[in-house]
Amino acid sequence: MAVIHADDARRSETPGGVMTTLASPTQGGASRALWKVEAKPGAGGPVHDFDVEQVWSWVAGAATVELGGERFEVTAGDTVVMPARTVRRVLADPATGYTAVVTAAAGARAFAADGTEYGVPPWIA
Repeated sequence: MAVIHADDARRSETPGGVMTTLASPTQGGASRALWKVEAKPGAGGPVHDFDVEQVWSWVAGAATVELGGERFEVTAGDTVVMPARTVRRVLADPATGYTAVVTAAAGARAFAADGTEYGVPPWIA
């Protein structure tokens, strides 16, 4: 068992938001990755997919989730299960942004919409 104190959480910043790793194989030795996403109002993540399922749960704000050709409006308290190999994009509400907690299998690999592999994001490693 490992305890990861808030001061030890790893932060990664992208144009779409800040990801804070709460647990992962390299942070606490977890078999799953758990991270928090904080997106500023109007921020949009890239169109991409993953080779594993992800589960997103919104704790604040709102977003539009584009997933497998469909669009879903989500707010705090909503959870979205994103299947593996399903193209997705998350767009933060222009007024509120959002905060979500996400989990996926350790070593999850990201891909561009055209299939180009990005690799394992640092917040999942």
